Amino acid sequence: MSFPLLLRRSFSTSTRCSYRAKNIPEDIIAKTITTQATRRGSSKDIQNTEDIKPEAEPQSSPAPKAARKPRTRKIGTTLPVDRFNLPPRSTWKNYFPTSGVALKSRISIANPETAAKVANSFVPSGSRGQVIIEAYPGPGVLTRALMELPKNRIRKIIVLEDSEYYLNFLHPLQKADPRVKVLPMNGFSWDTYHQLDVEGFLDDVESVPWNEPNPYLHFISHLPMDVLGEQLLAQLLRCAPEQSWLFKHGRVSMSYLMHDWVWDRISASINDLPRCKLSVIAQAVSKFNLTIDPKLLVPYNDHFYPDAVNPAQTSKTENRRRGTPFVAGTFRPLEYQIIKPGMLDKWDYCLRKLFVLKSTPLQGAVGHLAPGSDALKSYLTGDNVPLEQRTVLKKIIRKMSVEDWAALVGAFDRWPFAPEELLITDSFSRDDQWLNSG
Repeated sequence: MSFPLLLRRSFSTSTRCSYRAKNIPEDIIAKTITTQATRRGSSKDIQNTEDIKPEAEPQSSPAPKAARKPRTRKIGTTLPVDRFNLPPRSTWKNYFPTSGVALKSRISIANPETAAKVANSFVPSGSRGQVIIEAYPGPGVLTRALMELPKNRIRKIIVLEDSEYYLNFLHPLQKADPRVKVLPMNGFSWDTYHQLDVEGFLDDVESVPWNEPNPYLHFISHLPMDVLGEQLLAQLLRCAPEQSWLFKHGRVSMSYLMHDWVWDRISASINDLPRCKLSVIAQAVSKFNLTIDPKLLVPYNDHFYPDAVNPAQTSKTENRRRGTPFVAGTFRPLEYQIIKPGMLDKWDYCLRKLFVLKSTPLQGAVGHLAPGSDALKSYLTGDNVPLEQRTVLKKIIRKMSVEDWAALVGAFDRWPFAPEELLITDSFSRDDQWLNSG
């Protein structure tokens, strides 16, 4: 089985920082995730999968280790004839595996009634002619719920899914409804969104000036429960200040189903312990809200697949997280972006360097930014700074507001001895310049 476009230009996850680094070591994470991708379930276990062929490069599976006998799995040996309608929930384990590198972090909404509520909250009454890009749909319960909404709300649904187990039950949706386009692409891959442009899937999307929300394009996704899920959200939020990715079409809304602990980190105020780098970035670039009452999504097993695992019976992180509550939320980019174009690397650098000292007052932490950076104190509190704009240096890092961070990063930018080049690998690779074009 090939995985078209999978991380040819990957998101980067290294946490190293250095000065005057000329190239991002993209191969570190790309090699790891590409290796993971090639270990996914063999296509021999899948029957009757349709072949949609965007431009792709075949990948061969690595040879199994001689000392280890490959583990086999009886999954999907006989697919039902009717795959437009999903099989009974009790039989899903026969068709949708829950282990393996590619699938162990996947959580999907499984209750059609719940999916209908979520779909209606993401694309509410009053929406007109939206183009939906849905990533990580899983078996497609939410996709089907979106299809059931009044047709005047949605004119196209572009489904991004690269697991053939799920594609078996997604392709029939494309046959049944001409609005649906199912593409065997990975929602985490940078090239996927480039391919949408190249193939013309977004040619009919109206671009809207930044001073108005774009009501015509909407990104929807289940967030995987591993670190890549949170990282995906963080990276997409980082595209707003540069008006890149889908934001080149304007202020496009993003809606997610995610673990409540991710939401807690995003929404944490200066008085909340979970406050982190993600909190600051999310609050700097977007306005967000829960779209339905979280109580409607519990207990977990009534609404999601796979079933929860008793934490006492497993030591694996992904299994212990399976069963924690989910929430549904929508993010809308702010018109005024406090992170200015070209400043994202400096924000990332300052946030990373100082949040490791999150319980330290700023006056004691600022010197850790770079040699001699204690000088930044005068930029923040000097006599030439108006009283109302001075930063309180006694604030601990975790309690700094978005405005405090803006003042600090601004001072760092003006400081003549600041590092000229920062290796920031918490966002999209710098090689992927196409998002900043057009």
